[in-house]
Amino acid sequence: MAIIAANLQAVRERIAHAATAAARAPASVHLLAVSKTFGAAEVTAAWQAGQRAFGENYVQEAVNKVTALADLPIEWHFIGPIQSNKTRPVAEHFAWVHSIEREKIAQRLNDARPAHLPPLNVLIQVNISGEASKSGVAPGAERALATAISRLPRLRLRGLMAIPEPTPDVTVQRARYALLRRLKEDLQADDAGIDTLSMGMSDDLEAAIAEGATIVRVGTAIFGKRQAVHSEA
Repeated sequence: MAIIAANLQAVRERIAHAATAAARAPASVHLLAVSKTFGAAEVTAAWQAGQRAFGENYVQEAVNKVTALADLPIEWHFIGPIQSNKTRPVAEHFAWVHSIEREKIAQRLNDARPAHLPPLNVLIQVNISGEASKSGVAPGAERALATAISRLPRLRLRGLMAIPEPTPDVTVQRARYALLRRLKEDLQADDAGIDTLSMGMSDDLEAAIAEGATIVRVGTAIFGKRQAVHSEA
């Protein structure tokens, strides 16, 4: 488990260097440790190394971890696609959802959010690279969805998220992230509460930070190669 602490430190140094290079304060970029497919022991090791926010993709796996680690003050983020029949456990166990792409899912999350919890922080996922297989609204469609979310009292729209098609071309990386930044700025002009850009992962976080990322989602560079990916019914 010591390697997780060392990896976290290396990622933090990358973030600080990228932020400084972009004339930004390192503290303006928050690290989300993507712990999907890893167990409670790995999450605990990262927590002991100072990490407090963790991202999950699979609902049942995530709920099991949230329950097992209920004694730790962890901020849980759901970052994967959400099926209609999984909205209740997401609404009940998470502080953030990064992957809103349909008004129906937003409505169901709102209706299922327990009254004793604060409003659920949500992000709209935008398909900025135009992949047919990728989740997210098309660029330009985020405004209508944002308007619909603004009417839901148990949700708090914070900004946008994207998972662009992987590419080693830094110019392409930055162009895609610049598009998401502009879309966020357009929404921000109407809603001062829009303050979040969730973009950038292990291989391209520098480009994302250069274009204004406030949350970078890093898994492999912290936890190593992922375990076998599974699907949920």
